[in-house]
Formats: sequence, C-alpha cells, structure tokens
Amino acid sequence: MRIQPIGSSDLTASNIILGLMRIKDLSDAEIRTLVGTARDAGITMFDHANIYGRDHACEERFGSALNWSAAEREQVVLQTKCGIRWGWFDFSTEHILQSVDASLKALHTDYLDVLLLHRPDALVEPEEVAAAFDSLAASGKVRHFGVSNHTRGQLELLRATVDQPLLVNQLQLSLTHADMIAEGVALNMRHDQSVVRTDGILDYCRLTSTTVQAWSPFQSGDGSGPFLGNRERYAELNDVVDRLAAEYGVAPEAIATAWITRHPARIQVVLGTTRPDRVQAAAAGSELELTREQWYEVFRSAGYIVP
Repeated sequence: MRIQPIGSSDLTASNIILGLMRIKDLSDAEIRTLVGTARDAGITMFDHANIYGRDHACEERFGSALNWSAAEREQVVLQTKCGIRWGWFDFSTEHILQSVDASLKALHTDYLDVLLLHRPDALVEPEEVAAAFDSLAASGKVRHFGVSNHTRGQLELLRATVDQPLLVNQLQLSLTHADMIAEGVALNMRHDQSVVRTDGILDYCRLTSTTVQAWSPFQSGDGSGPFLGNRERYAELNDVVDRLAAEYGVAPEAIATAWITRHPARIQVVLGTTRPDRVQAAAAGSELELTREQWYEVFRSAGYIVP
C-alpha cells in the first residue's frame, strides 16, 4: 500500500482509512478481527467520532477491545471528530475540550494524532476554536488538527484565527457523488453538471495542502444505498467496474477505491464497513493506478459527461 503524507513530515498515513462508526454492537473478537485485517492490509489510520454509537460508544468499544500498549499505540494513527450534538452543533471551547477528554478515555490513549471539527457550526466563533486548539496542542493531547465537511470560506475563516495548520477536510465523495470533480469538467456548459455546488473545494484543498478524506466511497450519495451491485440504477457503471475488476483480478470495491486514489489530489478513502472481506477488497484498490482512459471510462459510466 502506498504511504502518503497527511500534511506534516512526522505524520504519515495509508491512503485507506478504516472508519469505526458501526462497531457498537460488535464483540471484542469481531473488533480485533476487523482491525487486524486492516492492519494486515497495510491500513494504519483509524477514524472515529464522538457521535458514533452515541456518546463515544464506538470509541469505547474500540479502546476496550484493543487496549493497545504504548508501543502498539505508536504504530497507528487515531483520528476522531467532535462538534455534532444531536440536533445542533457546538464548536465552543468547553465542548471541544470536554469531547477530547472523553475520547481519550474511551480510546484508552493519552493523545490523538488528529482531531477534526465535525460538520460546520453556523455559530462558530473562531477565537473559541483557537483557544481549544491551543490548549490541546500545548498539553500534548492532540498532535494535528483538521475539519470535516467544511467549505473553503469556512476553512479560511478558521485559518485567519487558529494558529495550528488545518491538515484535513473530510468530504463525501464517491463515483456517484463526485460533484467536486465533475463540475469542473463541464465548466461553462449549459448542463446540470456545470452547476458549481462545491465552490471549488477540491482545488482549494490542493492549493492549501489540505488532505481530502473521502467518506461514503461506495454510497450513491442520494440515500439509495451502495452503487456497487445496484444494476437497476447503475447498470452501465457496474458493467464497467466489473470488467475492470476482472481484468485486474480484484473485487469491484478495489476499482471504486482506485478511481478515487488515482486522482492527483492524493485523496484518502474512509471505509465504513464492518466486514473484513470488504476491507481487504477495498485496500487492494490502493495498489492499482488506473490509466487515464480507464479513469474517464468509469467516470462516464457513472453518468457524467466528458465534453
């Protein structure tokens, strides 16, 4: 698996991340098998959030099941998120600090490698975020910072006040939810694809060395579920993906993953599955580099135009 910088010379992560949002009801053995499979596949980064399972429940299950030694802990990258409070958002200094302390306790660790602000808080006061980040950095509780689902304007607003580099923006991206890529391809055309919905967030992240982490990489983006295997809605896409999967000797998940990681933005893919076989299948995609022709063929088969 290719190893890539996440924005700091002392922090590296695989370009596949395992998200642990659905492990609340798994047994300790199932969690260890899932994480062990990921580690065997070269995945070293694990993504959490305080709301996964509600009230840090998934973090607690992860920490209890693994209970890593200090040496084992140093071999992985733990990332978590805060800010969503079930019907409202909270980027106050108090909430950020309290949430981090609860995450550290749940995860059985003394520090977080990465903390992300989870979805934008319309009532954000950048000075409060700055105060929290300063405290967390000074205490050693958090080593690196970023955001999730933020616009370029929201990132600029925070960057004007926060001293720490914001290294990550976690954004929804899949073959069938790729506006941030597709809108630029159709620029200046009288076509729905040319409508700017993301305000150039992908190019902005590239220009500012902000790593994009793609969540829901196999989801349709409209609530209808995964696009892989859904021939009723995505017959052509599945035909192309299946053909390429057969050519490369991999599972369809690997092709869907490879389409994202082929992009020169060096996007990281966040897997949300609890199935070890799907982790292995997707991880294989990080070893593939689709040709330009193949990349655009998959793109067109997902319903996008290439003028």
